[in-house]
Amino acid sequence: MEYGNKNVFSGGNGQFAIEAQGLVKVFGENRAVDGVDLKVKAGSIYGVLGPNGAGKTTTISMLATLLRPDAGSARIFGHDVVKESQIVRQLIGVTGQYASVDESLSALENLVIFSRLLGLGRAEAKKKAWDLLEEFGLTEAAKRPLKNFSGGMRRRLDLAASLIAQPPLIFLDEPTTGLDPRTRAQMWDTIRRLVRTGSTVLLTTQYLDEADQLADRIAVIDRGKVVAEGTGDDLKASVGTSSLHMKVADSSFIQETRQIVEKVLGIKSSVSPEAGTITAPMADADLVTDLLIALREKGIRLSEMSVQKPTLDEVFLTITGKGVEDDMSKEYQNSSLKEAARA
Repeated sequence: MEYGNKNVFSGGNGQFAIEAQGLVKVFGENRAVDGVDLKVKAGSIYGVLGPNGAGKTTTISMLATLLRPDAGSARIFGHDVVKESQIVRQLIGVTGQYASVDESLSALENLVIFSRLLGLGRAEAKKKAWDLLEEFGLTEAAKRPLKNFSGGMRRRLDLAASLIAQPPLIFLDEPTTGLDPRTRAQMWDTIRRLVRTGSTVLLTTQYLDEADQLADRIAVIDRGKVVAEGTGDDLKASVGTSSLHMKVADSSFIQETRQIVEKVLGIKSSVSPEAGTITAPMADADLVTDLLIALREKGIRLSEMSVQKPTLDEVFLTITGKGVEDDMSKEYQNSSLKEAARA
């Protein structure tokens, strides 16, 4: 599918697919987005990471012209999302968190109709539909009523529909929600293929491993603000490259063990008394040998020991001060969705 003439890309230097500065969106007393700045290079995958209610979806809605910013500005390939919204809509594709397919139709019928609406001929639309069904592992269910589809199958169909026409910029809002590990990996491959063939992808997710696998750069959004930005390695390094987890065989020695850990490693540690475990950041792996010798000299036995890379919760806890939880109220959700529906 053609996206107009090449003039739609004029107005910028071609380096950035997205340039946002000071974006603000307010719902009542909630500042859903509070001064977000983003720069996304063309031809890259940019991850937006954050807990539920952080402002990720609202930010995408403004960039995709679904919501009007209350303040700030944003440009897509140099085109203003407010003043040139019609041009911007020719340049983008959006896949939301919830399926937009028609459940009264089969998977094949959905994709054929979407293809026809996008201007494909009858034969071309049918071929495109079958190609996408095969790519997303839905060929056996192609003619099955959607009421018999699982949540993951419906999600795959929604994603397939969004890829009928490959626009220059694709917004994927938590695209792997509800997918099993195999289909999730297939989706990752599809996203990489989109970029190899010329698209730019902005991906929102709650999963650090997903952003780490796919994104060239990642922004962490919390309470409507960008609180950290960098590569996946940058974010993991911000909470320590790895952590040491130890379980003491005799829990009565746990406090003495903690003191030895902090003295030898030269860091603060945390204790879970119920589990009898101690966790400490491990900046210098060479010191672990010294720690084990010190524990042995004191007659302290460990029943378990492991070295683990930072988890998603650890990154969130360090950067945002909380773990991944849905702290967005129903009132906030409803106001955001209602305004998006009116846009």
